[in-house]
Amino acid sequence: MAGRMQDRIILVTGGASGIGLATARVLLREGARVVITDRNVAGGEAAAAELGEGALFLPQDVTSEARWVEVISEIGERFGKLDGLVNNAGCGSLRNIEEETLESWRLVHAVNTESVFLGCKHAVRAMKHTGGGAIVNVSSVAGLRGAPDLPAYCSAKGAVRLLSKSVALWCAQNKYNIRCNSVHPSFLKTAMVQQMLDLSPDPERLRRRLERTAALERMGEPEDAANMILFLLSDESSFLTGGEFAVDGGTTAR
Repeated sequence: MAGRMQDRIILVTGGASGIGLATARVLLREGARVVITDRNVAGGEAAAAELGEGALFLPQDVTSEARWVEVISEIGERFGKLDGLVNNAGCGSLRNIEEETLESWRLVHAVNTESVFLGCKHAVRAMKHTGGGAIVNVSSVAGLRGAPDLPAYCSAKGAVRLLSKSVALWCAQNKYNIRCNSVHPSFLKTAMVQQMLDLSPDPERLRRRLERTAALERMGEPEDAANMILFLLSDESSFLTGGEFAVDGGTTAR
């Protein structure tokens, strides 16, 4: 029996770990061929080896437009098409507005926002010539609501939300058959969240605080976001574009 993503070619950035790796797993399970990219070459190669047949790793600095052109071109040469893009690569900064530096601010926006712009730009240019496809941009609940100690991250992820809507409208207006949506996870058990815990002077206290952020009073799993991404890439969501989808245990319901 064919899977929901049978024979589709999907690019997942930040695929060496966390949401990216979980997404690659569910896409492969549903019959897709998955290209994962990451600046962590050792981690990306290990992830591709774990994923096995049907997965390909390409090194990528998502802040480089030249590298985006190369990656999209290589996918076209190898597979003849690109059916979906998951802009997942990201980074954070735990500094409040008084402590944040311009250097850190620019890095957070380069990785979390500019890379999404570059991915959308070059994926749309490729997919419009091969029948269309779907783009999922991974934002955050921090792109829907403020957090006092995450000004750079909130700003960058908020920009992803509205960029996604603009891309969706442009593709619809031009009848490209390309949909674009954003996904907004809350605190999941990822390497980024673990790094936050490790840097905290009281990791257990912070862990409890993060868990209480959700109405369900626990952190989610990377697979929770991956399953939403799968749905938004699949034909089951064919009437969804320009939307924002919270995977947050009820955080934004409050």
